[in-house]
Amino acid sequence: MDIVEIIKAIILGMVEGLTEFAPVSSTGHMIIVDDMWLKSQEFLGKYAANTFKVVIQLGSILAVVVVFKDRFIDLLGLRGRHRDGQPRLKLMQVIVGLIPAGVLGVLFDDYIDEHLFSTATVLIGLVLGALLMIAADWFAKKNTPKAQTVDQITYKQAIIVGLVQCLSLWPGFSRSGSTISGGVLAGMSHRAAADFTFIMAVPIMAGASGLSLLKNWQYVTAADIPFFIAGFISAFLFALLAIRFFLHLINRVRLVPFAVYRIVLALVIYVLYF
Repeated sequence: MDIVEIIKAIILGMVEGLTEFAPVSSTGHMIIVDDMWLKSQEFLGKYAANTFKVVIQLGSILAVVVVFKDRFIDLLGLRGRHRDGQPRLKLMQVIVGLIPAGVLGVLFDDYIDEHLFSTATVLIGLVLGALLMIAADWFAKKNTPKAQTVDQITYKQAIIVGLVQCLSLWPGFSRSGSTISGGVLAGMSHRAAADFTFIMAVPIMAGASGLSLLKNWQYVTAADIPFFIAGFISAFLFALLAIRFFLHLINRVRLVPFAVYRIVLALVIYVLYF
């Protein structure tokens, strides 16, 4: 594997890290960038290239763990309350939010890999996800959030977010876009929904990456390992920057600007690609 291919891995990792937790679809951006420009399938093969797109998400997952390390310590330590006695986000609420997309992801993983990883399906996801985000912001203007922080989330809200997260199985829809929108529609503030989204992302993305590795590891050769490592490190570093920036931004700009970006991007790609 030459230096040009390593640079391509770094670029894909950068795209993953910068877009994974913004509601713009990291998978969609990677598919578009790869299909139209980098073309990793030409030197990795279809299945190894698809596995790479999932595996470098582990770099982004590690960035979430670093940013939210105290929160994960609380969850795993089963500390149920703040020192002041106020309720705290519980591990079971996270699990409840994970179940719907986790079940559907296992059932339809093969179908998604075979039929939905394309530029055309991403364009559909970008537009439909944008419409959901616009609807969520419209709802937020009409209603005061019942959960201002992630610690005020109820089990009902967690279930709603989990159900809406199923939409993110369609490439281009965006996991964070669907779950933040679902959280806002369920009565959370944008920041509470974003925090809950990031926390839920760790187990579900780790599970998806692990499943893809188990199924497709035989297609990955020893020569591909430097490509995977470079993408992983790149995704981790850029995700660290993106997460902190996004969390400071979300309550101020909300979702509509991201929705507009998604629609414009879909139109540009449609004109250029079709």
